[in-house]
Amino acid sequence: MNIFLPTAYPSSSLLFFTSLHTISQSHSLLFTIPSAKQSKTQMPSSAAETLLSISLLLDRLLPASLSVSSFSSRWQIIRSKLASAKSLLSEISDSPHWSDNPLLLTLLPSLLSTLLRTQTLSHHCSLPSFSGGKLLMQSDLDMASAWLSRHTNDLDLLLRSGVLHQSTAIVLSRPDPNHDLAFFVTDLFTRLQIGALHFKLKALDSLIHLLSDHHNSSAAAVVAKEGNISCLISLLDLNAHFSIRELAVVAVSLIVSAGDLPRKCVFEEGALGPLLRIIECGTMPMKESAAMAVEFITDDPDNAWAVSAYGGVAILVELLKSGSIIAQSHAAGAIRNISGVEDIRIALAEEGAIPILMQLLISGSQSTQGKVANCISILASTDEKFRGLLLEDKGLHRLLQLFCGCSNSETMEHVLRSIYSLSVSDSGYRMLSGSTAFIIQIAELVKHGNVMLQHISASLLANLAISDGNKRAIAGSMGSLVKLMESVKPDGMQEVGAKALLSLLTVNSNKKEFVKDEKSLMRLVQMLDPRNEVVSKKFPVAVAAALVAGGSQGCRRRLVAAGAHGHVQRLAEMDVPGAKKALQRLSANRLTSIFTRAWRD
Repeated sequence: MNIFLPTAYPSSSLLFFTSLHTISQSHSLLFTIPSAKQSKTQMPSSAAETLLSISLLLDRLLPASLSVSSFSSRWQIIRSKLASAKSLLSEISDSPHWSDNPLLLTLLPSLLSTLLRTQTLSHHCSLPSFSGGKLLMQSDLDMASAWLSRHTNDLDLLLRSGVLHQSTAIVLSRPDPNHDLAFFVTDLFTRLQIGALHFKLKALDSLIHLLSDHHNSSAAAVVAKEGNISCLISLLDLNAHFSIRELAVVAVSLIVSAGDLPRKCVFEEGALGPLLRIIECGTMPMKESAAMAVEFITDDPDNAWAVSAYGGVAILVELLKSGSIIAQSHAAGAIRNISGVEDIRIALAEEGAIPILMQLLISGSQSTQGKVANCISILASTDEKFRGLLLEDKGLHRLLQLFCGCSNSETMEHVLRSIYSLSVSDSGYRMLSGSTAFIIQIAELVKHGNVMLQHISASLLANLAISDGNKRAIAGSMGSLVKLMESVKPDGMQEVGAKALLSLLTVNSNKKEFVKDEKSLMRLVQMLDPRNEVVSKKFPVAVAAALVAGGSQGCRRRLVAAGAHGHVQRLAEMDVPGAKKALQRLSANRLTSIFTRAWRD
């Protein structure tokens, strides 16, 4: 007897068909199932003919199932599924374009094949005395029931999608301007769920084109809302067809990169675990796409913890170590995103991530270097343990090496933050304080860097123990520090600007140079004006007091001549911290000068 196995059935169905063959050999009743060769000529040639054949077969099967005497409970379940199929097919035939839909061209023949086999099972179970293998028959009936469920689910999905009310013109690689985008997405996911392999591949290709279209920024939001994201994620399974997984991971990475809503939707549907498995076992191009998706997913702090739950720390560290340039960049970004979680930081240390990060800080691509520097800055700012690990691995030397040759301002910012965090340790503090080249470079950033670089550089100048020689060498940055004292944002800028300036003003020659700079002197006096509410008055008051400390007559005269005395006097009356002391210095020096001139006269 020939067994016809349609291509729509998986190899697991062989047990079903093998059992049928066993039954046919053990019974005198002869029945035939179309062979592959026969099916080409005997199976209906059009969707309409196939639907008619199915309807006639259901009309025979439904009443026949009522008279089955063996395995009645199983046949009761099968009968309900046959009735559902009949009802769904009736609705399909009422749809205007059902015969043109390409999905039905494969779905209906597959259903007809299942019904033919179910009819054969019905014949055997209707015999007066069933003497075949009961376990095999039970297995066959369960298999038939499962396939009927799959067919009815597919038919129901097709009806609910609404695609049968449109012509086949909707099956395009890109949405037609005449069609609604939401409907196009619905059609895509319908083909992903119930189509054969070539339908799924075409649907994924269309989805990728849609998400890659920069002129359609809202596409990902529509996909997240109207598409079956769970279905898409199921295609990431390692048991899925390779070509399907290859396209599915690209589609997922494009969705999560499009915004918060799509990213949240993909994460909540459980994509992180399958993506990490692909990073662990997939090809390098798939690993790159999966790592990109993980980086975007973990960009949300609420999602970062889940990486550890899936065992993803070791996977990301391994990719960071042995991945391609693109994969390393995304792995570094993901590790940066999750390094704020305490448990994950511990896992990173245990997995040996620090030496790998230090190596990539110098040898990685520009993108990787920036993300690694950001990650190191996070780790270094957490606690003494990680600062110690970084210093043991010559982290500060490597950071300084990159800092000297870095041209990207964003990467430089991360590097400088890392250096600042390591400066709190004794060894880091001593190394940075004694480095003339570093001191001069951060002084230049105070003058010419962006706001964040200025802020971090001024903080370092304020905190490091800089020698008098180096303070004289960077005296040219004092005017820029005065400007920082006027900055409202970022928070703390006025304070670090003032502290750095006060540090430089401990050298007498710097005081004299400061008051010679008319612009800087007038900026300071304007900040002392009580009517100027932008600047916290304690900072310019402290600078004024520092300028006249030590009895510098030249500095006092220039301050008084510029109008500082009156402002400081009013600030003292307002009880501004440090104002009375500054006024005392200004006034005492002033009286001394008056008495000196009177004696000379």
